[in-house]
Amino acid sequence: CCDFAPQRFLLQEPTPDGACFPFCRRIAHLLGRALAHRFIMPAASTNVMKDIRIHKLVLNICVGESGDRLTKAAKVLEQLTGQQPVFSKARYTVRSFGIRRNEKISTHVTIGNKDKAMQILESGLKVKEYELIKRNFSHTGNFGFGISEHIDLGIKYDPSTGIYGMDFYVVLERPGFRVSKRRKCQSKIGFSHKLTKTDAMKWFQAKFEGIILAKAYN
Repeated sequence: CCDFAPQRFLLQEPTPDGACFPFCRRIAHLLGRALAHRFIMPAASTNVMKDIRIHKLVLNICVGESGDRLTKAAKVLEQLTGQQPVFSKARYTVRSFGIRRNEKISTHVTIGNKDKAMQILESGLKVKEYELIKRNFSHTGNFGFGISEHIDLGIKYDPSTGIYGMDFYVVLERPGFRVSKRRKCQSKIGFSHKLTKTDAMKWFQAKFEGIILAKAYN
């Protein structure tokens, strides 16, 4: 590595294999530890704190009315995830839609288990043929999509239940995001550590070999 070394920097003769460790030590002394590591040390491994992973997966079915259809939709989510769904209420009264304020109109379930979330997400993406559009991704590094029939996920069709559409929403994170949510010593996430739309798109393409379209096609 030291064929170009000026003779005044050499503290001893080069070794038979051509390497000159004294000159490398001289570089470390003159240019500093950080720059010397680029010349004489192997490349550092990737930063594990920059790895992207699933934080949670939210499944939502909006029926638009309370009653028997909403109860059956909740059973579909419970059958799919094995968890107890939660009902969501309308915030406003909309007469044209026939809904009243505080009326239960939808049901959702949040999956925090990473393995289960990945399994259900992959089955949902399989229905979409691993194709999403750019508008599916948010500027905060999350993404979502919908399917029109829940039986495409492998659930057996039940005539008494019917067929329901379903929304998937995936929240991504990096290690260390909990500092913004913990109770003690809470702090902000640095700008360079936050997720962006581009990060989420690259993760989707690398993880699932997915295809991102500019816009939807019929």
